[in-house]
Amino acid sequence: MSRTTLSPPGPRLAAWGMAAMLVLIAAAIAIPVLTGWNVHVKSFPPLHAEWMPRIGPGTPLAVLLGLAGVLWGPRLATAARWGRLLMISLAASALWLFALATVDGLDGIGTILDHRYEYLGTAREVDDFGMTLREYVERIPYDHPDNWPVHIAGHPPGALLFFVVLVRVGLGSALAAGTVVLLLGATTAVAAMITLRALSAEGLARRAAPFLVFTPSAIWVAVSGDGLFMSVAAWGICALALATRAHGIARIAWSGFAGLLLGYCVMLSYGLPLLGVLAVAILVAGRSWVPLPIAGATALFVVGLFAVNGFAWWEAFPVLQERYWDGVASRRPPGYWLWGNLAAFGVSAGPAIGASIAAVGAGAVATVRSRSLLGWNPRAVLLLLAAAGWAMVILADLSNMSRAEVERIWLPFAPWVTIGIALFGPTTLRWLLGAQIGFAILVQSVLSTGW
Repeated sequence: MSRTTLSPPGPRLAAWGMAAMLVLIAAAIAIPVLTGWNVHVKSFPPLHAEWMPRIGPGTPLAVLLGLAGVLWGPRLATAARWGRLLMISLAASALWLFALATVDGLDGIGTILDHRYEYLGTAREVDDFGMTLREYVERIPYDHPDNWPVHIAGHPPGALLFFVVLVRVGLGSALAAGTVVLLLGATTAVAAMITLRALSAEGLARRAAPFLVFTPSAIWVAVSGDGLFMSVAAWGICALALATRAHGIARIAWSGFAGLLLGYCVMLSYGLPLLGVLAVAILVAGRSWVPLPIAGATALFVVGLFAVNGFAWWEAFPVLQERYWDGVASRRPPGYWLWGNLAAFGVSAGPAIGASIAAVGAGAVATVRSRSLLGWNPRAVLLLLAAAGWAMVILADLSNMSRAEVERIWLPFAPWVTIGIALFGPTTLRWLLGAQIGFAILVQSVLSTGW
């Protein structure tokens, strides 16, 4: 059978892709200002953010880390032994998250989690989680006299349960909870790298590593519950990839673990069933459907366990839809947010994802023409996973359930879109990495993102 190797797309395609994303971002910023169009999101659409230029304690560290990433990141990712590379990536990711968050000092790590819209305040008040589950759905609507705060109402109870556990084990302060979220978010790069290696794409995992570590998404990962969701999703997908390569008891264990994590993702966010798209791509790339029954049954068990204890996802979702449309979403114009969302995601994941989607498109055409087999070719595997990442983003956008704030809501999709950048050659990757790092520092230095 043919194992045709797809050649890397050229630097011109990368430049055009990134330029197109920057134009989209600029249009999303400029059009409301120039036209007076009220798109109903704070003061700096398409982000839920405010203009606030500043230099803080974390700024010098962010700049030093960024310079080190550009100068040595790609070389280190290629030369280091695999285990050492994973440890370096974890440490660098945690430092990058910490540096960007502490542009606002230590308050930048946990203060947002203590906001009245967030989970911590409610988590501290919960003394009977079983009762919380039983009354969860009835307290979602706005007209309930004791309705949930925005983020509690807008998510299934798995997110609240996580923070309840933190409170019970003594990590319920804003700083402590924020540190836990930061550290868990830092593991996402490692999970994505292991996923690619499990699917015989270690070389491309190494190319993707600096982009997974030095992502502009770090601005939101370190300070929002969605950073936690991103990490859980990444490890669920990683476990599924490992299951396609394991045998016997190990395959059963990895499949079950994948189902537990991906099932819990459904209990973290109403948008995360879209991970099914990526899960299918993993099974195709791994050339094995054997993990599917075990992972699927385990995921359904997690969802069913919440249901028998009082929270049925299928009952809650339509109630949440009603609350969503009773709120600000009904005032946010779809004519702006259908494409403004993509611009906001471009800010969060970084403008180089414009190069990613260009490479995915070009790679898809080349794959069809060359008839190369997915799963036999590492570049084709990466192409499949990145295409699945973009499919999740597009489906989420078309669902009309995320008008604005997707810079954090779509964090779980960001790593899988980002890996598409690794389709380019080494020279192109270096300047794309520099653009990502510079963009992240700029955004964090001039905007207060509110998450």
